[in-house]
This record gives sequence, C-alpha cells and structure tokens, in this order.
Amino acid sequence: MEHGTLLGLIPLLVYIVLCFSRFGQIFAVSVGIVVAAIIGHHGIMDIAQGLRGGLGSFLGYIGLIILLGGGLGQVLKKTGVVKELVYMVTRRMNVNSPQKAFLVTMTCSVFIVSLLGTLAGGNAILAPILIPIAASVGVTPNAMAVLLHGAGASGLFLGPFTPPMVALMEFTGLSYPQVLLNAGLPISVIMWIVTFFWASRVQKKTAGKNHYSEADMEKIDANELRSTPHVKRATFVFLVTMLCTVSYGIYIEGGSTFVVAVMILASLLTGLAGRLQIVEIIDAICEGAKGLIWLFFFFVLLDPFINFISDTGAFQALATMLEPLVKQSGTVGFIGLSTLVGIFGVPGAAVAQAEVINKMFGPLVESLNVPMTLWVVVLLVGSQMTSFAVPEGDMQGQMGLARSDDLKSVLCNGWLIVVCTVIYVLIRAIIVAM
Repeated sequence: MEHGTLLGLIPLLVYIVLCFSRFGQIFAVSVGIVVAAIIGHHGIMDIAQGLRGGLGSFLGYIGLIILLGGGLGQVLKKTGVVKELVYMVTRRMNVNSPQKAFLVTMTCSVFIVSLLGTLAGGNAILAPILIPIAASVGVTPNAMAVLLHGAGASGLFLGPFTPPMVALMEFTGLSYPQVLLNAGLPISVIMWIVTFFWASRVQKKTAGKNHYSEADMEKIDANELRSTPHVKRATFVFLVTMLCTVSYGIYIEGGSTFVVAVMILASLLTGLAGRLQIVEIIDAICEGAKGLIWLFFFFVLLDPFINFISDTGAFQALATMLEPLVKQSGTVGFIGLSTLVGIFGVPGAAVAQAEVINKMFGPLVESLNVPMTLWVVVLLVGSQMTSFAVPEGDMQGQMGLARSDDLKSVLCNGWLIVVCTVIYVLIRAIIVAM
C-alpha cells in the first residue's frame, strides 16, 4: 500500500523536470495534472471540477493578488508616484560615493518591491531612475546587478500584502507581525548585509574596467525627478492609504482576505488624486496586470495538481518513509532536510514551492511538534532561495535591468545568501530543540 501511494509523487517529478525545459511552468503543471489524474484514476470531469475549484482556491486568490499588484504598480507609474517616492529618498541623501549610491539603490528597491509585491516590476520601474544616479559616482553595472537582485528581493519578505507574505500567513496561521519578526525581517537583514558586502567587493574588482555610458549618466538629472503638485498629492494619498489600511488590517487581523480590498482602494484613491479618470484607472490596472496573467493561470492549475497528488496519499507515504530518518536526526536534521529540499528540489514560482513544501512535510511538522514560528522560516528560505542558488529568470532579469552580463558576481552573491540563510534556519532549529 505504501509503495502504491508513493507512485503519487511521479507527477511531482514530471513537473520538476519539465520546469527546467523550454516549455515553461504552465506546460509543466498541465502535464503534471494529466499524469496525476491517470495515476489517481481521475476522469476529464474530475479535472474540470479541479480547475473550477482552483479558481476559488487560495492559490487562485494569490494569482488575483499578483494581478492587482501589477495593476497598482501601473497606476503608481502613470501618476508619477514612483518617481516622487524615489526623489523623496534621493534628495535626502547626498549621493557622492559608490557606498551612498549602494544605500540609495537598496533602500529604494526594497521600498518599491515591498509596496508592489513584484521584484521584476518594481526594479523595472526603478532602474532607469537609479542607474544615472549610481553611474554618476562610478558604480559599475556588475555591482548594480548584485544590488538589484540581492536587496530588491528582500522587499517581498517585508510588505504585508506581497504574495509570499500572504501565503506564509495562510499556511502557518501566523499574523503579519509574527511572520515579519520570525522570518521576513531577519532573513532580509542577512540579505542586506551580504549584498552590501559583496557589491562593495565587486565594485572594487570592476571599477575602471566596466562602466555605464555617458548617455546613461546624463539620462536623468535631479530636476527631472521634481514633480508637480498633483503628483505630490497622489503620493501623499497613496502613503496615507497604505498606512491606514495596513494598520487597520493588522488590527482586525484581516489576513489574506483583506489584501484585495487594499489593492483596489489604493489604486482608486491614488489614481483619483493623480487626476486620472475612473476609466483611465481601470485601463491602467488592466495594462499592469496583462503581463502577469500567465501567473494567475499557473496558480489556478497548481491547485488541482497539488490536490490530485495529495489524494493519492503520496505525501503521507513520504512522511512515513522519512520518519525513521527524522527520528534519528531530530528536529534540527528535519529542518535542515526540508529547507534544502525546498531550495534545490522544488522549482517553480516561490509561492508554489512553499505550498509543495508545506504539503510534503506537513505531517512530519505535526508529529515533531515543530512550532509555526520556526516552520515559517523554513517555508520562506526553502521557497525563496532557489532564485539565488540557480541562475533562473529573476536573476537574469535583474542583470538585464542593470545592463550587466556578469553572471558570476550575481551568482556568488546568491550562494552567499543561501549559505547564510540556511545557517540561520539551523541556528533557530537548534535553539528550539534546546
């Protein structure tokens, strides 16, 4: 019986292999659904019902949040709020050295990504603004790529309504402050320190050898960042709206359910304050969401995929098989194993990785009485560090925005972050075990 249920892991293996193919994640999860349906003796009607269920599932809801996040980002871009936020930071810091440029780049990237909930979208808006500022004091494209990837990604672990944070709150039942204090903030601090250190090292190695062009340095001057009164008003309305809604959401313990209301309200009020018509706001939201529709489809498909595998009893069988090993190695060994499996064994979108890790090791978490304040760190590191260990889309995307082809520097920074965050997870596990 145990051997038979372990066959339910075959669709997961198929999905993992196909994720590394040129066909993409939607193709991979679609084939995985078909294989899981065959193994679980599900007919086409079961698949159709599974897809319908996926639309109303938590993963489908995460997909909707991602679409609205892209829409909000477009509203902020169209109203000039993003440039104003960057100017608010840069005018308070006299950027006259590479180190100050590092701090400005990291601060702006973390801030914007945490608000928009997307690394690619946030830094795509910022890069044309920040590169001229950084280039004017000699920051190289090599160092800029390290900064955008290493610092920007941590914004996803800080914002109360970013997809990873919403997912972690849902999977663990913890509140936003608990997830932030136990996982988001400490992991982010580690990433900031490692990134600043490694970017400084890369800057020393590449200064005088690589540089931005004169056109890049002259592309934007400080005066171009100055904004009109209605842009300042829109920025003020956006910040007040976010502050009030986030505070209220935490107070009422709104959790993931509250996020959509915040996204829509922030887009509407900011757009109106920025002199956009209602139709223009709706068009901006749709335009911003357009490039992320594939992620929504992916999450809708992922729900029946995970459910079909779970129905075979594969995850329970895996827990039974690993139980003797876990008992020998204890909580610390189990935490280390599950973290490494998440980083290196489960590719795909980070929220999807967290879902798979949570399903795969959930029975063992319960049997070992692992506290959620520790498990949330495993889910965060196990799902998010893959993009630092493997040169996949996020890493390549940030290199492109920075106009760098130095993969080695960015990958070395990623591996340093992986090592340091895994060590942090193990230290937390040791403390809990004591």
